[in-house]
Amino acid sequence: MRRPRFLPDNFTLMLITAVILASVLPCQGSAAVGFDHLTNIAIGLLFFLHGAKLSREAALAGLTHWRLHLTVLVCTFVMFPIFGLVLRPLLEPLVTPALYLGILYICVLPSTVQSSIAFTSVAHGNIPAAVCSASASSIIGIFITPIMVGLLIMPHSGAGGYDSSSAVLQIIMLLLVPFILGQIARRWIYAWIQRHPILVKVVDQGSILLVVYTAFSQAVVEGLWHQLPLPALIGVAVVSAILLALMMLLTTYGSRLLGFNKEDEITIVFCGSKKSLASGVPMAKVLFVGHPIGMLVLPLMLFHQLQLMVCAVLAQRYANRLKHVSVESIDKSA
Repeated sequence: MRRPRFLPDNFTLMLITAVILASVLPCQGSAAVGFDHLTNIAIGLLFFLHGAKLSREAALAGLTHWRLHLTVLVCTFVMFPIFGLVLRPLLEPLVTPALYLGILYICVLPSTVQSSIAFTSVAHGNIPAAVCSASASSIIGIFITPIMVGLLIMPHSGAGGYDSSSAVLQIIMLLLVPFILGQIARRWIYAWIQRHPILVKVVDQGSILLVVYTAFSQAVVEGLWHQLPLPALIGVAVVSAILLALMMLLTTYGSRLLGFNKEDEITIVFCGSKKSLASGVPMAKVLFVGHPIGMLVLPLMLFHQLQLMVCAVLAQRYANRLKHVSVESIDKSA
């Protein structure tokens, strides 16, 4: 039986279920502490497995394409925040001030790794460059995102005493150290991971679901749904669509103006216009410790689903266009 096109993917349905569960049965007290420890273990295991999966050969093969990587990094860490700030007079009236901070948080996050590479592959883009660029964005984001949060978000959040250096250190311990250990252990466990792909998927999705459940539990206990009007929730979807559309246009036409070929354009579009839920949710847990993060990760969850739907359609269009060009070339040569 075919899945209805309008039905969200299974992971999105699980995210919605986690939010509903947190709304009906939020974890509190000692249970919340236990879930917090379990979440940290799951996040560390997730990045350990990501480190073990990443091929150093593929990453090194794409390293020489520095113009492409620089373009992706500029889109991710420069243009996204600029759009978020410049468009504030337009965007903020559509959402609440707290949700607008969540929009800004999206803007300072690194690019996603797995889906960027997957969509680049479907669209027949430069896969080695995508592996290198998306991975570099994720690692560099460990250092850049906390600093940008301190500069752009904390001054407007009312939170005092934010220490970006301490946040960077905590994120390094939570994300980067397990990733490096995974790279070291790759030679011994990579084949086993390849035989058990479901393990990475369960850890990947499970760690995010745990963070979402604990984050929304805290937010619900503090009155999230009484502070979140329905028009503001619709506004988040509209704002996410505006941001994604602007970045899609910028990466597409910007890469053409810079003289990149079609394969590189595809890589820039999918790596430069996307934001990582897998990194963003754990980072929020560290960066906004002591503060309710439900409002901050809600826009990221909506943006994540929107980028997946749009990129799935776009990747197929790229693939069909390239296939059509190949057929025309064969016909002409014949």
